[in-house]
Amino acid sequence: MSDTAAPLPSGITGTGTGGDSLTVDLNVQFDRADMVWVGTSAVLVWIMIPGIGLLYSGLSRKKHALSLLWTSMMAVSLVSFQWFFWGYSLVFSHSGSVMLGSLDNFCLMKVLGRPSISDTVPDILYCLFQGMFACVTGMLMVGGACERARLGPMMIFLFIWMTVVYSPIAYWTWGGNGWLFDLGALDFAGGGPVHMTSGAGALAYALILGKRNDPVADGKLPKYKPHSVTSVVLGTVFLWFGWFGFNGGSTGNSSIRSWYACVNTNLAASCGALTWMFVDYFRCGRKWTTVGLCTGAIAGLVGITPAAGFVPVYTAVPIGCVTAFVCNYAVDLKNVLNIDDGMDVFSLHGVGGFVGSVMTGLFAADYVAVTDGITVIKGGWMTHHYVQLGYQLAAATSTCLWAFCVTAIILLIMDRIPMLRLRLRPEEEEMGTDAAQIGEFTYEEAEMYIPEPVRSRTVPQEQKIDVVLDGSYATENARPSAEDTEKASH
Repeated sequence: MSDTAAPLPSGITGTGTGGDSLTVDLNVQFDRADMVWVGTSAVLVWIMIPGIGLLYSGLSRKKHALSLLWTSMMAVSLVSFQWFFWGYSLVFSHSGSVMLGSLDNFCLMKVLGRPSISDTVPDILYCLFQGMFACVTGMLMVGGACERARLGPMMIFLFIWMTVVYSPIAYWTWGGNGWLFDLGALDFAGGGPVHMTSGAGALAYALILGKRNDPVADGKLPKYKPHSVTSVVLGTVFLWFGWFGFNGGSTGNSSIRSWYACVNTNLAASCGALTWMFVDYFRCGRKWTTVGLCTGAIAGLVGITPAAGFVPVYTAVPIGCVTAFVCNYAVDLKNVLNIDDGMDVFSLHGVGGFVGSVMTGLFAADYVAVTDGITVIKGGWMTHHYVQLGYQLAAATSTCLWAFCVTAIILLIMDRIPMLRLRLRPEEEEMGTDAAQIGEFTYEEAEMYIPEPVRSRTVPQEQKIDVVLDGSYATENARPSAEDTEKASH
């Protein structure tokens, strides 16, 4: 590859918006096939977000199931706005310090036809693709608050967290001047920014909120059976499917390396699924558990994420197997730490991302990375570049520490502001997040809360009123019966 960049076509500036789209075709500087693949990958990654919602919903108890589906749709909406507002600029602006990008692209100013950090696709497309990564990360992290968090403060927290936790770490790893990028740490598709960041953040969220109320637990961590294994399977299917875009599109182009990453992704997920299932067979009563199979697949996917475009395909087998094995035993860490991480976000994503990052340092190969025609690395232990393991450990450790400590600080400050109290009251938690915070239910056939504008502060007896009965909402069109009034008063 020549050190001299090819001259830009006449009228294309390569800065700002890329040029005047009224007088010049900005598309001529980009590769159409690359744009198609990266755009398709972005759409594939989007399906992972409701996939996480289905997975979390299935693992939860029925009275909290809808709130986790709600959270997935809230996360994609809120994080998409944050990414537009200043998230993309803080991570992928073309200028910045070693710690954080600038606000040159605030509210996506000048994001049109300028080349992104991947020269063959424009900024606006790369903004879409990386925005999906941000949404996935936010949704993973809030899993640490399952079944006990107030939803209003959660939204405020998520916006702040994406700004001061995710954005700096993503910039360190992928930004042009980020200190981990300059150090030489390798992270293909988000082992640090996505998985370790969300895992450590979820652990802090679970710690600050405290354990779920469960009189049966008697001081131990509560443990509940999944209410819908079908939802767990469906969520895993969405995740596995979307992960082809997550890893395959992270080359930023359509090249051999893209498809190599896809093969690594599928193989590691398969080996992780089998490993977890076999480990559970011997650890958990000799049953071939469906939840274990699905959880192992996710562990394998997490482990291969930082490595997919760097390692030979045969190393996807040990990466998937080792990550699933370690994560299986890491689930027990919540009992050691006495932190109620009900969705095991830290065990799967925090520990899994750490293991995957370390194994990237072991197996990275220069001849794999260069198959995109651009990327040149020295490799890892496999190619006798032994210091790479040190870079990986530095990146993984700093990522986990920043995510955990800053998340805890944000939450502790918020919880001391009365209107931003983080946790549901005990009676609300017993009622269930769906009834207490949403007023709608996943399965109940009883009448639900239907939003209606309040037209007056005084409601005549003959008009519609809402009565809370046994934790569910009943709507009457006439005055309540004497029986209903008596129940409501109690």
